[in-house]
Amino acid sequence: MAVLLLLIASGWWAGVQLDRIGWGPGLMPAVSPSLVHAAVMTFGFMPLFFAGFLFTAGPKWLGVAGPPARQILRPLVFQLVGWVGWLVGAHVGAPLSVVGGVLATLGLVWMYGQFWRLILASPAADKLHAKAVGWAGAVGALSLLSLTVSTAIGQVDVALAFAKTGLWGFVVVTFVAVLHRMLPFFTSSALPFIDAWRPFWVFWFLLGVVALELTAVWVPLWTPDTATEGVRSPRAWMLFLGLGELAAGSVVAWLAVVWGLVQSLKIRLLAMLHLGFLWLSLALMLSGASQLLGLRLGIPVLGLGALHALTMGFLGSLMLAMVTRVSCGHSGRTLVADNRVWALFWLLQVAVLLRIASALPAVPVWGLALSACLWALLMGAWGMPLLRWYGQARADGRPD
Repeated sequence: MAVLLLLIASGWWAGVQLDRIGWGPGLMPAVSPSLVHAAVMTFGFMPLFFAGFLFTAGPKWLGVAGPPARQILRPLVFQLVGWVGWLVGAHVGAPLSVVGGVLATLGLVWMYGQFWRLILASPAADKLHAKAVGWAGAVGALSLLSLTVSTAIGQVDVALAFAKTGLWGFVVVTFVAVLHRMLPFFTSSALPFIDAWRPFWVFWFLLGVVALELTAVWVPLWTPDTATEGVRSPRAWMLFLGLGELAAGSVVAWLAVVWGLVQSLKIRLLAMLHLGFLWLSLALMLSGASQLLGLRLGIPVLGLGALHALTMGFLGSLMLAMVTRVSCGHSGRTLVADNRVWALFWLLQVAVLLRIASALPAVPVWGLALSACLWALLMGAWGMPLLRWYGQARADGRPD
């Protein structure tokens, strides 16, 4: 379901961008395309990918029995149907999109309710990472519900703010929790001369970065455009945020090196994980530079570039690596990135750089269309073989 929705959403967005340069099918929007895109890319396929992890690795973390696949099927169907309705409603009519958002929200609440039952039943002494993932799910459900309500009443700016809230408070927190627990383990298993170093202060630091970014989502909506007596100037906030993001990005870059970035380059699948993590550092630094360079104008100059360094670079690269690894493992295949996956990973890096470049002033509008089409094509080339694997007997002949 996750791969299928990823392909549908990516193809739809490529079609929207082609429309904007006069090469598309002539889709007429009933809902802001930017909002539709932000919502489905944040809350659509990612939670469906999370479900596979929550109910396989999650029970192992918690020391409890995981539910059978049939038990989690219905909340996932709710989400898939809801997001298809959201995309169709984007051109048929806003009420259909709102109904789709409600269905997706119900499915997300249902899914994380099942995960919280595992947490509450767990006898494990260390439940920090699982609880972080569970609370992230709660933030995601509340953000999606609020986004849907905002869409229903026509508050697009507020709905976009809730999409960014879900991006940082739900999706990024989930990735951070999994990375902190698993990346040092993966690295030490593949490279025995590297210790699995993961102090808890690193986890709290990364959550602090998320808290900073969540604040940054809402400050522009709460702060007036010009400074008045007794009110913090937006430029003062931009200076604080820019310096904070540059500092945070530098620490994350240091963490990437400490966690074995250089050594990982010898093993493709491991290198994909580490290079994906490095994109978090680059996204923070790019956002910080955008804030500081925009001080004179009072607006960040590269906001969307930094945002897509996070989404396409950090989240997209890690999604490619993690889903490839899990899909190989559960289908009885060797845990390696073959030449096709390795080439697609580097094509993804090209797509990210192209999307960042398209955020620069005076860049032709076709740059954005090209990056969207490249993303859709490489996701199709990556996802279609996975769809053939799923539901089939294991390649190594072992029982499922």
